[in-house]
Amino acid sequence: MSQPLAAPARVAYIADMPTIKTNGINMAYQERGQGEPLILIMGLGAPGSIWEEHLKEYEKHFRCIVLDNRGAGDSDKPNGPYTTRMMAEDVAGLMDALKIPQARVAGISMGSAIAQELALAHPAKVHSLVLVSSWARCDIYTLTVFEHFCRVRAQVLPETFMQLLQLWIFTAPYYEKNLTTLIEGQLAARQGVPMPQHAFEAQSAACVNHDTLDQLGQIKVPSLLTVGDADIFTPLRLSEEIRQRLPGSKMEVFKGCGHAHHWEDVARFNQVTADFLRAN
Repeated sequence: MSQPLAAPARVAYIADMPTIKTNGINMAYQERGQGEPLILIMGLGAPGSIWEEHLKEYEKHFRCIVLDNRGAGDSDKPNGPYTTRMMAEDVAGLMDALKIPQARVAGISMGSAIAQELALAHPAKVHSLVLVSSWARCDIYTLTVFEHFCRVRAQVLPETFMQLLQLWIFTAPYYEKNLTTLIEGQLAARQGVPMPQHAFEAQSAACVNHDTLDQLGQIKVPSLLTVGDADIFTPLRLSEEIRQRLPGSKMEVFKGCGHAHHWEDVARFNQVTADFLRAN
């Protein structure tokens, strides 16, 4: 299993997930809960099961559909590059196959970029949006980070790369308080089956080439942005750029938290996002 950017140190992976043919690939997914549908899209390198601690709250209110993006988890891993529009079409096809005409959609990091493209390409399918640690286009800094991750990942052991990711997505106070658990995550990376390098690079290409900034005004659904003000990977300024262009959007800033603010302050994140999704 892949070692994701937005993962906790430990996660229970889902075995034998069902798959659906969509946009030329077999996409793995799971369903949890009952109610109106909520599509959950994970970030770079991550299987959908990384949503677990959030699912525990969301499944109380919604029929949650959690998917493995192309290249990750149990979904197909074709050669790249991928694009966020291509991956949005994967999601659209999954919704059609499950006979879901419209849903709330939440995405973390790369998942938020895919969610933007889904709302642009299929506006009738999206009821509301939650965009976590997001960006509408890469600046030079963020582009360089993605490229650096790809180069380093190709050269180091999985546990070393996991440690690098942890240093980027968590803040220093969280790292110090949770060091034992984070080390366990590094050891788990050594024992797991890593995401193929070609798939990681293909997803990274989707992140690097994502650019919806000039189209955001076309998205008319209620939207919530969440971001950590100490995020050194996709900094606060990138979410602010989206908020300025996305009509009627709201932004919740998590003080002292990083890219993985949804883990650093999981209780508040779950409450804020669940309240928004229930109201919209």
